[in-house]
Amino acid sequence: MSGKKSLWSLLVLALLMSCTNGESPYRFYDWNVTYGDIYPLGVKQRGILINGQFPGPQIESVTNDNLIISVFNSLDEPFLISWNGVQQRRNSWQDGVYGTNCPIPPGQNFTYVLQVKDQIGSYFYFPSLAFHKAAGGFGGITILSRSVIPVPFPPPAGDFTILAGDWFKQNHTDLKAILDGGHDLPFPDGLLINGHESNGNTFTVDQGKTYRFRISNVGLTTSINFRIQGHKMLLVEVEGTHMLQNTYDSLDIHLGQSYSVLVTADQPAQDYYIVVSMRFTPQVLTATSILHYSNSAGSFSGPPPGGPTIQVDWSLEQSRSLRRNLTASGPRPNPQGSYHYGLINVTRTIRLANSAPIIDGKQRYAVNSVSFIPADTPLKLADYFKISRVFSLGSIPDNPTGGGGYLQTAIMAADFRGYAELVFENAEDSVQSWHIDGHNFFVVGMDGGQWSPDRRLNYNLRDTVSRCTVQVYPKSWTAIYMPLDNVGMWNIRSENWARQYLGQQFYLRVYSPANSWRDEYPIPKNALLCGRATGRRTRPL
Repeated sequence: MSGKKSLWSLLVLALLMSCTNGESPYRFYDWNVTYGDIYPLGVKQRGILINGQFPGPQIESVTNDNLIISVFNSLDEPFLISWNGVQQRRNSWQDGVYGTNCPIPPGQNFTYVLQVKDQIGSYFYFPSLAFHKAAGGFGGITILSRSVIPVPFPPPAGDFTILAGDWFKQNHTDLKAILDGGHDLPFPDGLLINGHESNGNTFTVDQGKTYRFRISNVGLTTSINFRIQGHKMLLVEVEGTHMLQNTYDSLDIHLGQSYSVLVTADQPAQDYYIVVSMRFTPQVLTATSILHYSNSAGSFSGPPPGGPTIQVDWSLEQSRSLRRNLTASGPRPNPQGSYHYGLINVTRTIRLANSAPIIDGKQRYAVNSVSFIPADTPLKLADYFKISRVFSLGSIPDNPTGGGGYLQTAIMAADFRGYAELVFENAEDSVQSWHIDGHNFFVVGMDGGQWSPDRRLNYNLRDTVSRCTVQVYPKSWTAIYMPLDNVGMWNIRSENWARQYLGQQFYLRVYSPANSWRDEYPIPKNALLCGRATGRRTRPL
């Protein structure tokens, strides 16, 4: 796209957002995506850099800000960025996954126009195509509350982002080839904290002051535990929800999840270990960073603190301790607790069971026996242009079939303003992690064994956490309530990136017949067209 055309598209899109959302501030980002040499585990790798950075630049914003992010693809292959937890209200055109967007071709750019409408909290972005996530290209997203909305804790002296997760020494192309060959990935080679394995990051604090740490698990396959030597952590926010402020020695953070904690520098002035370690794995790998007191009189005292390893019950109880702060204001000037999610009538129950079938002699992963395969045209475009034979609604059942796995471009239909109960059922021996784009949901229950309707008697219908990513423990189930309040084509996926790549995902089409801008924005003028949508004309803005 030429610079002139790109600028024109940017101005038109900004005008649209201004007209429909008032005069909320604009924040502009220009990103150049390149390959570059990185050495996160001491071995040279071909990483994905954004403006030369690994991890990528931090996005700092405030509730209702408009984010204009121009992404130029300097790679030699197509590329997309998605926004983990940023809801894109009425705007799945900007979701950045292949089911909704055409990839950005090499040597071209695409300008994302997002509004962080009625959101606060800690999130991250990542590359969603191929197996690019194993090469980098991820970064943190912070959405602060507007000044007129009170926050339920004093302003911290500093705000730190920690992007942690497992890492492989092999390049992403080699890992992709393993999966394409029908095999599972090997065990990870290490853990990283902000791109480093051991003491590569230093977070400097002043004694007596309190700091906010925003921690996200951006890894590929593994749950982690986070802790800071000698310090307690006060949990204050989970993926946009202000929390009842419980204190923890360590926190389990599953794939795709984000947490905010407050840490007070109330110990003797020295250096302390910040530790991330693997959970539920036969081998426990660890990464460390440094909490450095500005008036430090000495180095570390003792080894890094140990943490939990394979204890599932401990993790389950910790997860059940997460409670919503019913007295805190949300991103809008009304108490979050005024939304009585437990009193709304459920209009539909959907049970989703993960599995690991062998299909055509190759390892695949599935949901209700369906292993997702991408269509030749993004589903959102096929839906908009009414292109036949790209997908079929109802191509994934609402309940487990118990049958063998099969390949399908899986789409589930849903009605706008419905209220769904989703039950994730995990009969496997590994922890699962599920993410739903475009929505927050209420985690009403989780337990071991088989789910049945009588389990509803023990649901938390008063003060559970609202979030966008949730874990399911081995041989267990997790139930959520979800308002279907965001029209669009939305990805529901495993956050284990090997499982997602090999089919453990599908799309939820939340449909409104009104065809109104009040329900969904029109297709952007700068929308990339590909597959069978190539050459078609979008309607004017």
